[in-house]
Amino acid sequence: MGLQERAAAPVRTESFRANRPDLVGPEVPQKPFPIHLSGAVQRGFGRGGKDLGCPTANLPDESITPMSSVTETGVYYGYAQVSREKDGQVILPEEDGKVLPMVMSLGWNPYYKNEKMTAEIHIMHGFKADFYGHSMKAIVLGYIRPELDYTSRGEFFEQMQRLRQAS
Repeated sequence: MGLQERAAAPVRTESFRANRPDLVGPEVPQKPFPIHLSGAVQRGFGRGGKDLGCPTANLPDESITPMSSVTETGVYYGYAQVSREKDGQVILPEEDGKVLPMVMSLGWNPYYKNEKMTAEIHIMHGFKADFYGHSMKAIVLGYIRPELDYTSRGEFFEQMQRLRQAS
C-alpha cells in the first residue's frame, strides 16, 4: 500500500470490542519483524498529547516506507530511542536517551480522517521537554491489533489507555 492511498479502517469498534482478544503473541519476532525505522522527529497534528494525554513522536513519511510496504495498518509494539543531542549539543537528560518500550500506530487514523498515512510512536516515558528535530530510532517487534474506526472520542481514549497498560 503506498503512502498516497487511503483505505478504510477494516474494523468498526463495536464488533472488535465484543470479541476483543487478549494480547498475546509469539515469543520471538516473526517475519516481517523486526523492522527498523529512523528519522528526525517532526511535528504532527498535536492531538496525542493535548487530546489524549498520550504524546507521540512522528517520523517523516520516507522513514515509514520500510514498514508500510510490508505490513498492514494497525498498532504495533517495540522499542524506541531518542537521541539526546540536537545540532551537536546535548539537550535531553540521560534518562530521555535510553532505549524505551513503545507502541506505534501506523495508518490513517480514521477517527480523525487523516489524508495521509502516518506512523505515530508513543514512547512509554515521561519526557519533560519536546524533542522535535531530534533523531529517533525504533525497532518494531510485532503487531497488536488492526487500525480501528472509533465511534466516539471516549471510546478512542479508552482504547489508548488499554494499549498503554498492555504494552
